[in-house]
Amino acid sequence: MTKTFSYHVSCFTFPFPIQTVRYKLTIAYRGANYYGWQKQMPVITWKGKMPPPGEGIPTIQEILSRKIASVIGHPITLVGSSRTDSGVNAKGQVAHFDTHHTHIPPEGMRRSINYRLPADILIRSIEAVPDSFDAISSTVCKRYQYFVWNAPDRNPLIPDICWHRWQPLDIEAMAAAAQVLVGEHDFTSFCKPGHHRVTTVRSVQECSVSKRGPKLVIGVAGSGFLWNMVRIMVGTLVEVGLGKHTPADIAVMLAARDRRVAGATAPPEGLFLQWIQFQ
Repeated sequence: MTKTFSYHVSCFTFPFPIQTVRYKLTIAYRGANYYGWQKQMPVITWKGKMPPPGEGIPTIQEILSRKIASVIGHPITLVGSSRTDSGVNAKGQVAHFDTHHTHIPPEGMRRSINYRLPADILIRSIEAVPDSFDAISSTVCKRYQYFVWNAPDRNPLIPDICWHRWQPLDIEAMAAAAQVLVGEHDFTSFCKPGHHRVTTVRSVQECSVSKRGPKLVIGVAGSGFLWNMVRIMVGTLVEVGLGKHTPADIAVMLAARDRRVAGATAPPEGLFLQWIQFQ
């Protein structure tokens, strides 16, 4: 893309075009130390350490934006595909930003930014893309994974990236219930109230349950999700595994369009944004 800037010398103005490049970033992060993706300024009820003037509380977008700006030499607007919640992890979050400072090779830029980032955030790749690419509107599918540690004892090495469930779970029943969630449905029963979305109809392309040893993984893919939707789906499927609901109950929950009839919301630490596909 080309933007026009101006230099002012005495009483004269000399406009000239500057080539601006859009960069696509693929990002991995461990969400335990952050208040989600979205940049947030401290409010009056904020009880954490007060950030410097003009900076927000610790979020992924906040940290990344500042470190990228420190490398390329000017503030940026970083647009993320998914607004992951506080504590949620990512293997393949995608974002974009624009800059007219294009003299830094992408790989050199990536290494320089990663050097400045904390150890729990990593830019996996940077590439120049057409200005028609948009991390939000170009998204066609996202896949999340939810990690449950299903064993009598918790795993002390990974307590912040999994949900420990010590009770035996009926995996076959969970898998059958998961299939009921596949397709286009009104997911009002599976989203947190106050989402402010125009419609609660969403299309789930995949909902799978697999277990190997104590590691239980629930995979969910779709074009878009409502507030806490995946975590409520997971919490409900775990309750099916515990015998609190049957696979047939899932259809009843969907039809009710009432958050109170579905299961509990699974905690954020077991959730990973695995990948995002674009048109």
